[in-house]
Amino acid sequence: MESYKVKISENKCRLDKFLAISKPEKSRSYLSKLIEDGNVLVNGKKEPASYRVKTDDEISLEIPEDSMTTIKAQDIPLDVVYEDSDILIINKPQGMVVHPANGHHEGTLVNAILNHCTDLSSINGVVRPGIVHRIDKDTSGLICIAKNDNAHQNLAEQLKTHSMNREYYALVKGVIKENSGSINMPLAREKANRLRMGISKEGKPAVTHFEVVERYKDTTLVKCKLVTGRTHQIRVHMNAIGHPVEGDPLYYGKFYNRIYNNGQLLTAYKLHLTHPRTGKEMEFEIELPDYFKEILSKLEK
Repeated sequence: MESYKVKISENKCRLDKFLAISKPEKSRSYLSKLIEDGNVLVNGKKEPASYRVKTDDEISLEIPEDSMTTIKAQDIPLDVVYEDSDILIINKPQGMVVHPANGHHEGTLVNAILNHCTDLSSINGVVRPGIVHRIDKDTSGLICIAKNDNAHQNLAEQLKTHSMNREYYALVKGVIKENSGSINMPLAREKANRLRMGISKEGKPAVTHFEVVERYKDTTLVKCKLVTGRTHQIRVHMNAIGHPVEGDPLYYGKFYNRIYNNGQLLTAYKLHLTHPRTGKEMEFEIELPDYFKEILSKLEK
């Protein structure tokens, strides 16, 4: 258990930001999860990440031990788009979980990465070495891995300031009439179903820009650009405007599986970032995966 006392200069600072300053070796998302899980107490009480600390507040922090002390390296093929001594850019296949968790101790991207290289950042612990950001199991595409702590902190800051840009292709239900648009709706985890995110005034700000690429008879292919990177953001935002992502088992509702049966038709095709060591602007782009192309080919016919 660690304890901190809020100084006058830190008065009115958000709780998650206060912890990020106090524990710079830990990512803000990791600390926010600790707050949500009740591992952070303010004057002995649980408070939300948005709580504004007050002078002389007593903040206690308990970092739980990883339930898994070792993660097995597995010889799983990786589609490496780029690699140097600081970063690793991987094209993750659909169906692969990013890191081990309950029910998924093997066969994850982390298991594969550990077989590929051992020099990974330690900021997110044993279970998530090098993981700066995540994409859902059934979302394919580009993901950035940090190979040391300095790179991880730099990339995490780029995510925080929205200078790291991520773009996705999504096939959505219905025909979108507008050529482009923006969705600005805050997101929070649903109380009735903790697996789902929902639109909530009390949620975190979330902004998605979209652009129509192609219209089909009953569907639309769009490009989506994340301004923020909330859990399930594109899936929830497109569903909120009446155009859920095709094949999405969680948000597609009664229309689920009409076109595709293996998860949401969503792929992260473009990633723009600043190299954490050189400061060079870098952009990576991949083609649509074969399973996605096959669906579009059928729709065109």
